[in-house]
Amino acid sequence: MSDTQLREQMCLLAKSLFDRGLTGGSTGNISARTDDGGLLVSPTGTSFGRLDPGRLSRFDAKGVLIAGDQPTKEMSLHSAFYDTRSSAGAVVHLHACHSVAWSMMPDADPDNFLPPLTPYAIMKLGKVKLLPFFMPGDPAMGDAVRGLAGKRSAVMLANHGPVVAGKDVEAACNAIEELEDTARLAMMMRGIPARALTDAQVQDLVTKFDVEWDD
Repeated sequence: MSDTQLREQMCLLAKSLFDRGLTGGSTGNISARTDDGGLLVSPTGTSFGRLDPGRLSRFDAKGVLIAGDQPTKEMSLHSAFYDTRSSAGAVVHLHACHSVAWSMMPDADPDNFLPPLTPYAIMKLGKVKLLPFFMPGDPAMGDAVRGLAGKRSAVMLANHGPVVAGKDVEAACNAIEELEDTARLAMMMRGIPARALTDAQVQDLVTKFDVEWDD
């Protein structure tokens, strides 16, 4: 995909997320690996609903900003995924309401944040790690992701929002939507004795779809 096509795809998908209320105002950030090994990143303080393809932050393969506006202040999150997961072609971070709400629940599992309510989050995300609260922009968020040594494609920042790495922009956006949908289901079913997937069913999914599941 050309640089121009990738820029347009990033802005199109970001606007779709914004238009459907998955991140609001000037929240959220998105990045993608370019064909030459560089990165395109949403600029700091910008809205997903109004990203300008020509103003995206452009990094070269050495991580040097060579064009566009200044990148998101949460660049450390993106860099941590790219540096620890060779399969990462894109990273998306949202301030999505239901996943943030679920991160505040006392029974949310820090090691496996999403309950096994449907097969799809398991297939697209594997286990999601719930990380503690960090101040917005704190480089320690990136350090926490690096501490996972590339073993997770998705994390949930407590009281903040989800971050997902995918093979490309479309895959990352699809996966983070699945994360939010599953958290929404979890909130809807909270306090109700819902029938979740059994451990055996989860293991069958992991095996059939070759899901990264071990710690």
